[in-house]
Amino acid sequence: MSFDTWLIFIVTLYTVSIIPGPSMVLALTHGMQYGAKATIATAAGNTLASCIQAIISIAGLGVIIATSGTVFLIVKYLGALYLIYLGIMLWRSPDWDIKERPQGTKNKAPLLKMFNQGFIIAIGNPKAIVFFTALFPQFLNSQSTSLIHYTVMVLATCSCAFFCAMVYAISGNQIARLFKKSNISRFINKLTGGFFVTGGLAIMLSNR
Repeated sequence: MSFDTWLIFIVTLYTVSIIPGPSMVLALTHGMQYGAKATIATAAGNTLASCIQAIISIAGLGVIIATSGTVFLIVKYLGALYLIYLGIMLWRSPDWDIKERPQGTKNKAPLLKMFNQGFIIAIGNPKAIVFFTALFPQFLNSQSTSLIHYTVMVLATCSCAFFCAMVYAISGNQIARLFKKSNISRFINKLTGGFFVTGGLAIMLSNR
């Protein structure tokens, strides 16, 4: 692809990825609760899921998911159910003390749990595969396509997913510093939990 085409591809990826969604809200919440550095684990889980989805789309399996109602619905409902479950857990979770997390010392972060949550929420969104399946062909042609070409597109997708998640994580960390009272976490947990439950129900009730 030419430089201009690559630029359009990158801008399109970042524009779509930076839009607030379950994965970005999770990164924001983890950034507020554990700090931006620890939330690298969440961003890594989201990135791995995006990488897998991009590879599936390039391999042609995305067409199957996009056209097979059964496969699409299975992935859709599993993702929605996990989103609802995570929302309920957030709603019921105890307060966390922002004051005890200065300069990355206290509030030990459950990194593996954060990674798993980032991964599952992202991988449970079949619309991402459909999106990649629709997007990638716009920037491919039979004359210039090669393994290196595909690899660069996947790497661009992964870097975009990681960067956008970290933007939200850093934003969450900065927001947390503005609030020195720990009871703000109760509001944040319930707001985020409600968002996830509502989002999960909306996904389950949507036609596609």
